[in-house]
Amino acid sequence: MSAEAVPARKPLVSLDEALARLLGAVQPLGETETLSTFDALGRVLATEVRSQLDVPPHHNSAMDGYALRLADLPADLPADLPEDGSPAVLPLSQRVPAGSVPAPLQPGTAARIFTGAPVPEGADAVQMQELCEAVADGSELGAVRLLERPAAGAAIRRRGEDVQAGSVVLAAGHRLDPAALGLAATVGAATLTVARRVRVALFSTGDELAMPGEPLKPGAIYNSNRFTLRGLLQQLGCEIEDLGIVPDTLEATRAALRAAATQADLILTSGGVSVGEEDHLRPAVQAEGQLDLWQMAIKPGKPLAFGAVRRPGAADRQAWFVGLPGNPVSSFVTFLLAVRPLILRLQGASELAPKTYPLRADFNWPRADKRREFLRARLNAQGGLDLFGNQGSGVLSSAVWGDGLVDVPPSTPIAAGDLVRFIPFTALQ
Repeated sequence: MSAEAVPARKPLVSLDEALARLLGAVQPLGETETLSTFDALGRVLATEVRSQLDVPPHHNSAMDGYALRLADLPADLPADLPEDGSPAVLPLSQRVPAGSVPAPLQPGTAARIFTGAPVPEGADAVQMQELCEAVADGSELGAVRLLERPAAGAAIRRRGEDVQAGSVVLAAGHRLDPAALGLAATVGAATLTVARRVRVALFSTGDELAMPGEPLKPGAIYNSNRFTLRGLLQQLGCEIEDLGIVPDTLEATRAALRAAATQADLILTSGGVSVGEEDHLRPAVQAEGQLDLWQMAIKPGKPLAFGAVRRPGAADRQAWFVGLPGNPVSSFVTFLLAVRPLILRLQGASELAPKTYPLRADFNWPRADKRREFLRARLNAQGGLDLFGNQGSGVLSSAVWGDGLVDVPPSTPIAAGDLVRFIPFTALQ
């Protein structure tokens, strides 16, 4: 082949550009369902949650103690524990447990009150019981001796100080974590309208792949990506159709794609998208739909296939297709950086990018790569980051050992003490 006939190598695509293409191509699915708030963990809100009440719904006590009127205390009662213990004594006029409705506080008296109980009208402070002494005065309820003067409003949770009636407490697009479910319940939301789950068809190609538990033949490897990707999809709340390992033939691969496209919103594979004679996935996707193959400027990672597969019997419908690299860490990292935001976009989530944190590198990384690197690291007891010794794309133990990824810009060496951008794995769930 002459020099003129050699095709030009396509330039590498930055991760940001690849993400812009992915997210620009797809739209939220737009289909919703209504669930019990109990069952909505990890789902994405399709409609906002607006409070119909103040939270708290009434002034209530933040602790066990005594509700009182500051005007009934001696003006010279100190704010600190007096050395002689001389105090103010107030008779008790009522006992207020949580869930009760107290009477207005009688002037010159105090009310025994418990955490969460409504504060009687007229009371303007609650003194914690540790700064009081119970006094037996012959009456049924007794009296209380205050050892120091509380501040105005002490230990009183004000009505509406957390949430005011009519306010939006959870916006559409919010991905529901346990705290969000608790907040929804706090404002009385028994059910939530959420985006339906994204349906993902997952399969692997390669005659060299075996399943754990099977004898490992010469030249074979166990299919770790199937387990990693399935777990990542489960964390994102997807419905998964696992089609297993597809034989390395063009017809079998095309048949798997057609079967996957019947119901799936997204088809996800790893490995096999190249120009090799035994890699049938690329021509199969091209025959059943359309495919773009990008070389991303990231490490680990680089190859990413994105396209669509026609849905059989529905000319106007298609399933999106993403082909990940075959190396275990490359597949894992590329899923987190590219497929995760794509799935969140389909769910209608408002936050697609993970949170990053500036942390101190307690390692040296002098061999800067031209590509943007994502190094597996973990937090140490000194608040810095240690690096896993082997950053190879096949070393999956680095992801188990690590707490997250150090995001290294292209051609940027790192010296111990430098601040680096850290993405915790917890922010990528």
